[in-house]
Amino acid sequence: MAKRTIEQVDVSGKRVLMRVDFNVPLQDGVVQDDRRVRMALPTITSVVERGGRVILMSHLGRPGGEGYEEMYSLRPVAETLAGLLGRPVGFPSTDCSDAASEAAVNAMADGDVLLLENLRFHKGEKTGDAALAATLASYGEIYCNDAFGTCHRTDASMVAVPEAMPSRPRVCGLLLRDELRFLSEALAAPERPYAAVLGGAKVSDKLAAVEHLVPRTDHILIGGAMAYTFLKALGKGVGSSRVEDDRLDDAKRMLELAAREECELHLPTDHVCATEFSATASDVRVFDGRIDDGWMGLDIGPDTQNHYAGLLEGCKTIVWNGPMGVFEWGAYAVGTNTVGAAIAKATSAGATSIVGGGDTASAAAACGVAEKMTHVSTGGGASLEMISGARLRSVELLDEN
Repeated sequence: MAKRTIEQVDVSGKRVLMRVDFNVPLQDGVVQDDRRVRMALPTITSVVERGGRVILMSHLGRPGGEGYEEMYSLRPVAETLAGLLGRPVGFPSTDCSDAASEAAVNAMADGDVLLLENLRFHKGEKTGDAALAATLASYGEIYCNDAFGTCHRTDASMVAVPEAMPSRPRVCGLLLRDELRFLSEALAAPERPYAAVLGGAKVSDKLAAVEHLVPRTDHILIGGAMAYTFLKALGKGVGSSRVEDDRLDDAKRMLELAAREECELHLPTDHVCATEFSATASDVRVFDGRIDDGWMGLDIGPDTQNHYAGLLEGCKTIVWNGPMGVFEWGAYAVGTNTVGAAIAKATSAGATSIVGGGDTASAAAACGVAEKMTHVSTGGGASLEMISGARLRSVELLDEN
């Protein structure tokens, strides 16, 4: 069911405790990419313009959880946010749960914005600590989750905090609303033909997605290194390509499941290979079918590229999660570029296209098609969990509309 959003609650004079994803790249104390900050602006602005008081909380990087570490401080993010909002952003302390933070929260006026220090300076954030959650929960009269990128996690700020606020509104932000709309509602009754494009390095990362999607899709197109575990499970020669030998039985099970269902599971029939995993390998060749010993597959081959593109251009719903090869290296980016272009073409013809976050979003941007997709997710792990049919506790805790 649809979740209640921040726009549906009265925030005037209220403190809104908002979980955002400001896990941005920093270099020498400067934000290198502010996209995640900009994505949160509509939700923050919605509260500010209606006279609410915004208390933001986020993690950044992977500090040790033993207290303040300057290299992981959110202070540069507060400065970036202030510039984007055109208003001051309070940053009260080096600890998100100390007396200084509490005092700053209590001193807020309507329209104020405050950013707490990195949640992961406390070990309790990752462990879901109830005491930390209770302190954070005391700051807000309304809880707002706008951090889709961490919705698959059970961190204190994602689960224990809303659990500690059962009698207060617990709503989703506008970014999370859009993610749920596309990754849940749009896929509940997809227009056919419906295709899923799955790539990346590891079968183990995508098994749940394959199992969930096989009974629901018309086509599953497999690429990336994960394809070689499937091919080896079929007895195909894969040379020195990356294979998860402990997942061969799982791959066979998925192939058998697809054979029983009305879903075609497509695997690469040719491969762009090299003898070393290097961007500058001097020996690059295409193998049709069996890959010789000493060679490894690093991209889908031209026949597979054309086959996949042809299938995708005729689809009405497409989910894409994972590149077709080592797209960061030009020699092995053609497969990903071809698939991305085909999905963009289908979208321009009226298809709904949903791109998983993380590497897939980066790949879509690298091949110049991100802006042509229906929706590019902000969360790689969270989007994959939803595509896999997993239940997200952080979302379940939010109020129903």
